[in-house]
Amino acid sequence: MIIELLQLLMLIIIANGAPILIRVLLNDFFTTAVDFGYRLPDRQRLFGDSKTWRGIMAAVIATSASAWLLGYAPEIGLMVAVYAVLGDLSSSFIKRRLGKPASSMAPLLDQVPESLFPALMMMQAFKLDIPAVIQLVTAFIIIELLLSHVLYKWGVRQQPY
Repeated sequence: MIIELLQLLMLIIIANGAPILIRVLLNDFFTTAVDFGYRLPDRQRLFGDSKTWRGIMAAVIATSASAWLLGYAPEIGLMVAVYAVLGDLSSSFIKRRLGKPASSMAPLLDQVPESLFPALMMMQAFKLDIPAVIQLVTAFIIIELLLSHVLYKWGVRQQPY
């Protein structure tokens, strides 16, 4: 179960990191926002400019390819990416409702949904139990916060979190 937990953790990290790396590689190319600029009656965007179709495509492609390299069907990677993206979009939606600006920090809200959704939905495929899911989410929070600071120092991330 440890190997499967680590493999799923790696796929979740890839799903969440691919949009950041593709932004660095493509800069301002294909930056269409997922919400197309739509605003709800509270005048806040649905998700914000930082959630792009380019990022979703990068997450899906990178995670599907990585799953295949790990010996899983690409569809497993696709599902991990979709659940990670749904978690990330859920966080952004909640942050907009709370009046937080795009790319602002919300500890735990920025990490838990994007790791918990795929972990729960992929429990069977990766043979995980609830304690393993809790370990995975905890490990993701720590790794994501550490990686964010490293990527910020390297100039890859725009914010140090």
